[in-house]
Amino acid sequence: MTLSSNSRAPMEWKFSQVFGERAPGEDLQEVDIISAMGFDSSGDYLAVGDRGGRVVIFEKKDGKHSSNQYQSRAKLEELDFNSTWHPEFQYKTEFQSHEPEFDYLKSSEIGEKINKVRWCATSNVSLFILSTNNKTIKLWKVKEHKVKKVKEMDYFPFVSSENSLLAEKSFMTGQDKSSVPNGYHPEWTDKMGKSMSLSRDKHAEIVDVEDTAYTRCRKVYAHAHDFNINSISTNSDGETFVSADDLRINLWNLEISGQCFNIVDMKPSNMEDLTEVITSAEFHPIHCNLLAYGSSRGFIRLVDMRLSALCDHSAIILKDGDSRGSKSFFTEIIASISDMKFSKDGRYILSRDYMNLKLWDMRMDSSPVSICKIHEHLRPKLCELYDNDCIFDKFACCLSGDGLHYATGSYSNHLRIFSRGVGIEEGITIEASKHPLRKPVLQAAPRARRSSLSNLTRGFYRHGHENSSSGSNDMSCNLNSKLLHLAWHPERNFIACAAGNSLFMYYA
Repeated sequence: MTLSSNSRAPMEWKFSQVFGERAPGEDLQEVDIISAMGFDSSGDYLAVGDRGGRVVIFEKKDGKHSSNQYQSRAKLEELDFNSTWHPEFQYKTEFQSHEPEFDYLKSSEIGEKINKVRWCATSNVSLFILSTNNKTIKLWKVKEHKVKKVKEMDYFPFVSSENSLLAEKSFMTGQDKSSVPNGYHPEWTDKMGKSMSLSRDKHAEIVDVEDTAYTRCRKVYAHAHDFNINSISTNSDGETFVSADDLRINLWNLEISGQCFNIVDMKPSNMEDLTEVITSAEFHPIHCNLLAYGSSRGFIRLVDMRLSALCDHSAIILKDGDSRGSKSFFTEIIASISDMKFSKDGRYILSRDYMNLKLWDMRMDSSPVSICKIHEHLRPKLCELYDNDCIFDKFACCLSGDGLHYATGSYSNHLRIFSRGVGIEEGITIEASKHPLRKPVLQAAPRARRSSLSNLTRGFYRHGHENSSSGSNDMSCNLNSKLLHLAWHPERNFIACAAGNSLFMYYA
């Protein structure tokens, strides 16, 4: 892949929109924190899930230049040619995807938090989206329909007021009064006067007021995972998707909710021999038979589902050669892959661990082609980060449509953007805020609950340990403000990112 001429110069990023920004001092509700997000393949829709089990859908506004509709045609054509416009989004609809549940067999609570959302391919006007919490995946259908409302109109004197009266009489039932031979109804006299006086003021008409959307749950894919679901990914064939937990990856057909196939099983016969867990899984964007999944040891395995029904033997293993060096107490924790994404052409894989953002070429399995250091300044503070659970934060990553740029999040609500061949080491840092110079509001961060399986595999959990400080006082960044989730528009240099309950959008 060659770099385009305009990618040689660093991009200038500008603020576009914000949804749900908190006022200074306003309390942040736990259920309102954004926990998942993603654009559809066209970039016209953005889905956002939160910890309260809700999914909110935003839609691109109609018209590329709604604010320039009165400009000359030549000016609009120039704007189109130069591609200077950027998408603007508006609220479309929302629905309650998941509710809190209780597993009576395991005596455990199942939270409503949305872990992942993924759009499905569609051939009609309806939209389909997958959402999942820790145990249950649901397929939702979002369909548009017009809302009809009675619109009041001014009186038009040339329209006979008798029409409304006759219509009223024609739909009345129980008329047991007979009419006189000449067709005159005495009871019409008073109503005629009232109707004419009202009709002089206004008329009514049923019109289409606005387009809205309603949602319906089409399928529920449940009871297939013993451990918490950490990722779902739709296939390019438009018919199947995978769901992954700590030890297994299951293959589903979208139309069949009662059956799935286990294609990866990392559970050992003796759980004491467990050395790593699955952290993320992603289908290849073009080849429907290729699947990649990351692990807590920092490995990326690329498997071909045509070779075997159980894909335990990987076709390619991508692992960083530097990870084979000296190991410390926290080596495996910070090497764990929290997110991974394919480039649009399927050649590159972007992965994010706690410290770094790595770009892999699938033809080079020895080492990544690019390493962007995100939290290197926090390396001396790993012990404190472990004490306050921040070391287990899972940061997402994303790529641009052309694969030349990539981004991830960091603490202090920082958005980090990098370009291949341009400022790879430093990149661009943007504070996710409408007023980036404003001092962030410090809030007590909720203590993360780690799954027992993850604690077991890492082997670092200290029972009964008390956290003495939040760690935000002696750090160079605000650990309580973190940008964990973000998505890149598939066609434009446009990024949506989440900081707490706020959704920020930037364009270049």
